[in-house]
Amino acid sequence: MYRLILSIVVAVTLCSCGEYQRVLKSDDYELKFNYAKRAYEEKRYVQAATLLRDCITVFKGYEKAEESLYLLGMSHYENHDYASSGAYLRSYYTRYPHGRYAEPARFFCGYGYYLDSPDPQLDQTGTIKAIEELQGFLDYFPRSEKVSIAQNAIFELQDKLTLKQLQNAQLYYNLGNYMGNNYESAVIVARNAVRDYPYSKYKEDLEMLILKARYAEAANSIEERKAERFRDVVDEYYSFINNYPDSPNRSEADNIYRIAQRYVQE
Repeated sequence: MYRLILSIVVAVTLCSCGEYQRVLKSDDYELKFNYAKRAYEEKRYVQAATLLRDCITVFKGYEKAEESLYLLGMSHYENHDYASSGAYLRSYYTRYPHGRYAEPARFFCGYGYYLDSPDPQLDQTGTIKAIEELQGFLDYFPRSEKVSIAQNAIFELQDKLTLKQLQNAQLYYNLGNYMGNNYESAVIVARNAVRDYPYSKYKEDLEMLILKARYAEAANSIEERKAERFRDVVDEYYSFINNYPDSPNRSEADNIYRIAQRYVQE
C-alpha cells in the first residue's frame, strides 16, 4: 500500500513538473498567468513567481499586470523571501496607490520586514524599515482589521531598537573612564533612547543606568567636582523613584542616594 501511494505521488509530481515546463516555455501568457495563479493557490510559490515575472511586463497597462505584481510579491512572502517580497509589494502600492490590493500590499510589505528583523546586536536598518512600512500602513488604513497586529509589531520593533541602545549605553558604562568620560556617553545614549521610545519596556533599565552612570561619574571625579556631580546624582535618584517607586532596583538606588547625600551635605 505504501509503495502504491508513493508511486502515485511521484507520478503526480512528475506530471506537474512536466506541465510546468510546458507552460514556462509557452508564448501563451494567458496560460502562464492562469497557471501561476493556480500554482500560488497550491503553494508552489517558486513556480508562481517565475511565471509572474514574465506576466508583469507583457500585461503592462492592463488589470492583470496589477494582480501579477501583487501575487509576485506575495509568492516571495509566502516563500519567506521577505526582502524580495518587500521590494515587489512596495512597487505595487507605489504604482497602484488606490489599487485593489493596496491594503494587503502595504501590510505584508511591512510585516515581512518585521519577520526579517535582525537580532538587536546586529545592524537595525531592516528594523527601521519595518517600522516605517507598518506605520505607513496604519496611516493609510487606520480602520483595517490588521491594525492591532501592525501596532503590536511596531511596539516589538521599537523595543528591539531600545534594547540596542541599552546595550550601547551599557557598553559605554562598562568602559568607564577608559580614554575619556564614557559615563557621560552612556547617559547621552540612554537619554536619547528614553526620549525616542518613551513607552518601551526597557525604559526603567535605561533610567537606572543613567542613575548608575551619574553616580560612577561623580565617584570618579576630582574633589572639586564631586559635590556638583553628586547633586546631579540626587536629582536623578528622585526622578527614578518617582517613576518607579516599587522598582526591583530600589535598594540599589537608595544606597546610591545615601552615598550621594554625604557629599551634597558637606
